Formats: sequence, C-alpha cells, structure tokens
Amino acid sequence: MVSWLVSGAALLVAVVALAMVRRLARQVSTLTSSYWELRYDYTRLRSRLSRLDPEDAGEAAQASSPDTAAAPTSATVSYVPLSTIRKKDK
Repeated sequence: MVSWLVSGAALLVAVVALAMVRRLARQVSTLTSSYWELRYDYTRLRSRLSRLDPEDAGEAAQASSPDTAAAPTSATVSYVPLSTIRKKDK
C-alpha cells in the first residue's frame, strides 16, 4: 500500500512539474518574440532617423559604438511624403 502512495505522489509531482515547465516555456517564447520585435522596431526607427537627419544619427551611432567607424552618408537626402505622390481627385 505504501508503494502505491509513493508512486501516486511521484506521479502527481511529475504532472505538476510538467505543467510548470510548459508554462515557463510559453513565457520564454513570449519574451523571445518580444525581444526580436523590439530589436526589429529599434533598427527600423534608427534607419528612419538616419534618413531624416543624417548628421545627428551619425553622431548617435558613434556615441553608441565608439569602436566602429561611421558609415558615409550621402550629401543630399530628401524626404517626399506619400500624400504628395498620391493622385488627386478629379
């Protein structure tokens, strides 16, 4: 009878441990996904900033990574809003 109680307790502990591991795996997956989304957004915003104001973005890039050389920026950077490209109603 004691062996059945020990086996039952071990099975219960195993089921609880499995449930905890699955919950933690979901949390790690969510955190990993959030991390990569944040990295993507950061890179996208940094590139948009460098297109809008190349002088300040170049200085910010040098301040964040002083060991790397700054990439050369073009002398003429222009921004054309999509509203000016869009066809007007007749």
